[in-house]
Amino acid sequence: MTQLNKVLVTGGAGYVGALLIPKLLDKGYQVKVIDLYIYGENVLDAVKGNPNLQEVKGDIRDTALLEKEIPGTDAIIHLACISNDPSYELNPDLGKSINYDAFINLIEIAKKSKVKRFIYASSSSVYGIKDEAEVNEDLSLEPLTDYSKYKALGEDVLLKAATNDFVVTIIRPSTVCGYSPRLRLDLTVNILTNHAINKGQITVFGGEQKRPNLHIEDMTDLYLFMLQQPDDKINKKIYNVGYENYTVSEIAGKVKETLGGDIPIITTPSNDNRSYHVSSKKIKKELGFEPKHSIEEAITDLKEAFEAGKIPNPMEDIRYYNIKTMQKINLK
Repeated sequence: MTQLNKVLVTGGAGYVGALLIPKLLDKGYQVKVIDLYIYGENVLDAVKGNPNLQEVKGDIRDTALLEKEIPGTDAIIHLACISNDPSYELNPDLGKSINYDAFINLIEIAKKSKVKRFIYASSSSVYGIKDEAEVNEDLSLEPLTDYSKYKALGEDVLLKAATNDFVVTIIRPSTVCGYSPRLRLDLTVNILTNHAINKGQITVFGGEQKRPNLHIEDMTDLYLFMLQQPDDKINKKIYNVGYENYTVSEIAGKVKETLGGDIPIITTPSNDNRSYHVSSKKIKKELGFEPKHSIEEAITDLKEAFEAGKIPNPMEDIRYYNIKTMQKINLK
């Protein structure tokens, strides 16, 4: 098995990265983060000063930066992107420049620098709306938005770049939930939990849309797991990772039940018709990966974080909301 000691994580100060980086360090990896830190400079404070951590504040569109920082890297976990449709649609040209153009450049430099492994965080939204009872990796991609279209196009570019010496794996995560030091409160479970706790009611838009969910602890454990897999088992492979498929109304019910008390659920119409039931049977069958955490645990983790004062000003602080932050900083 290829020895992977030095890991570069793009977007390592994001929602997932903020939990992943400490786990990588704990396992003894030498870790480099490239991130713009637009959601705060203190996201990785828990591991500041770790001799195996190098933080680089920079833009993945900066070719000179990539050519300087990538050489010597064994594996890249590519998380950096303009995340979610509304943030992308604020400035489609900006979104494309980061999510696609910079990605192509990143792959080229990684190959030139003899990076051995590349793990790409795509999205389960690449499937679009499906009639099939279970959406598996063999189904066609029919992305509905520019965000998901460029995620899908990025997959093609990466698969074409794969060789026996440049091992690539594509992960299609579902909606992640739970607490992170770089918290997002604009994701389904997190939104409903925040509203239940801090507004005293849960507002559901539509409600019948089905959403696959994934606890952030499982999401971050998966990246560690992939680093430990033999090359031949994961090269050019695509895996769905989304286990708890529920309608938004069912998730609201779980929030209410988990928190206890008489929390009213208010349902209003929605034009968001995205609905899909993602199957993650392939990764279990081929690699044996299964989740260990649940939506209920994510709700409880968030509740405890609110009670501990770890999430100040949750309704107003823009750092918890990608689109509000993107509107404020006006990234070029």
